[in-house]
Amino acid sequence: MDSSDFTESMLDQLPMERFWDIPLYQWDGFWYRSYHLQATMALRSQYIARDDDIILASPMKTGTTWLKALCFSILQKDENAARLNEETLAKTEKDDPRHLRDPLVDNHPAVYVQTLEVQVFTAKPQPDVSAMESPRLFHTHLPYTALPDSIKTSNCKLVYITRNPKDTLVSMWHFFNKLRTPEQGPYPFDQAFESFINGVSHFGPFFDHVLQYWNQSLKSPNKILFLKYEDLKKDPKGEVKKLASFLGKPFNNEKEVEDVIWRCSLERLKNLEVNKNGIDPWVGMQNSAFFRSGIVGDWKNIMSKELTERLDQITMQKLKDSGLHLEI
Repeated sequence: MDSSDFTESMLDQLPMERFWDIPLYQWDGFWYRSYHLQATMALRSQYIARDDDIILASPMKTGTTWLKALCFSILQKDENAARLNEETLAKTEKDDPRHLRDPLVDNHPAVYVQTLEVQVFTAKPQPDVSAMESPRLFHTHLPYTALPDSIKTSNCKLVYITRNPKDTLVSMWHFFNKLRTPEQGPYPFDQAFESFINGVSHFGPFFDHVLQYWNQSLKSPNKILFLKYEDLKKDPKGEVKKLASFLGKPFNNEKEVEDVIWRCSLERLKNLEVNKNGIDPWVGMQNSAFFRSGIVGDWKNIMSKELTERLDQITMQKLKDSGLHLEI
């Protein structure tokens, strides 16, 4: 399929499977919703990367919103510090100066770091990304092989985050259940499990997606930073410092690190008014759906012993000899 002339009729040429009753189409080994695939084709033909672009990448439900908030805040930290110095004198006793004019108070992180194939290239009319000021910060769920060539060949940087597959699946199950009516009830977890292990999920197969970026990060460690959600939870200071250094924005002191970690914490973000009551206009879901438990090991509350053992075995087989370890 040519990336410059995708039409709806071309979907008839592609394999189709249903995921949560949503039709997904397979192109080049991965599964897409129709409008995501159309946007991907536009992205591949139109996007010209700059050397100072920053592209965040992830499978679905592996810490995307957290990573968006962290990278946005790291890039904004000098500006935040200046604002803080200007405004602290004017604060009241009940004000926490860290809240002052924090953009995350006003909008969901996805407003500031938009996903290319979900938000940017589905917009009508499409925004002129070439007119945006540098450095541009975007996100994608696309597999590495689907990225525009200019992203791969330029000096732009990619930050990838993934998560253990059991928590990924359970988080995905909770998330997509938000689209179901009370009459429908939750989607049968066993069916969701079978789709996931067969690779049929948004931008799946999961393991193929992860291994593409993992292998590229081994080849080009100065271009691709590979992060794990569990590492961020265990050692937020160490991982956030590593992230900031990779982005060319190292911290000046421990207070800056602590401020970014606090600013982007799940507990804080989920309790901001905009995320408790706002609506994501791109997918039509409440912002609160993007902030659930965020804990490692939540799969234990859902998965049976049999399903756990099956997925653990598949994980070991898929990652064998790759050098990559995902918690099981």
